[in-house]
Amino acid sequence: MKERLTITLDTDTLELLDTKIDGKKLKNRSHAIEVFLHRVLGNNRPKKAILLLGGKGTRFRPITYEVPKALLPVQGKTVPEHLIELFKKYNITDLIFSVGYKADKIKAYFGDGSKYGVKITYVEENEPLGSAGAIKLATELLDETFIVTNGDEIKDIDLEEMFLFHKQNNALVTVALTTVKDPSAYGVAKLEGNKILEFVEKPKQENAPSNLINSGLSIWEPEALDIIPQGFTMYEKDVFPKLAAKEKLFGYIFSGQWFDTGTPERYEKAIKEWKGLK
Repeated sequence: MKERLTITLDTDTLELLDTKIDGKKLKNRSHAIEVFLHRVLGNNRPKKAILLLGGKGTRFRPITYEVPKALLPVQGKTVPEHLIELFKKYNITDLIFSVGYKADKIKAYFGDGSKYGVKITYVEENEPLGSAGAIKLATELLDETFIVTNGDEIKDIDLEEMFLFHKQNNALVTVALTTVKDPSAYGVAKLEGNKILEFVEKPKQENAPSNLINSGLSIWEPEALDIIPQGFTMYEKDVFPKLAAKEKLFGYIFSGQWFDTGTPERYEKAIKEWKGLK
């Protein structure tokens, strides 16, 4: 709920404010003041993020027999390091690493996060739990709005804008959606406005409901954790459909860079084409 507020500002301040209004991220004076207040009060972003780093990287064997996929470099940095840079850009420094396969090597590489200017807490799968099961494992650490991201994608997303979008829609989960030419290898979003009705997994290109796919990053409310069953479970199949049925699953469309490193071919493309954060 919003309330109307009348304020008085001097001319110089108003003129400076007007220079920031672009009609998109800042639509008008009222919106600009609201956004700047959120920033000052620290209510413009989630405080925590969980990175899912438990995969075995089977498509990169034999390399991943010795090196976990999370430690493969892209332009001299691992994918989690690129993600840490994204989070630090928005002052998100409380990170949870969900690890499994070769967890000791990941822990030895990243440590407690202090060398990156962040705090890293680890949760470890004793057996594979799936994408949602790995999140469920960290329930006690996730008591406020948080980010979930796959650990094998590099992305440049305006997390501040996405967070405000998430809150304005009163969503339980908001998924960052990116556009691809051929969505047939991904989970493709079927939308009604900003509301996600369903994800269609790996449809033929001619049958895809859109060219918008799950980018592997989403913002969650803690209440969404209650939907995750115990044991091995995938949020794509076991959580998102239930949220969509409750009309609590939303899609935030972004146009920033996005690279999936999940196959050798996509990994090579990321190495060649990633341009860094803006």
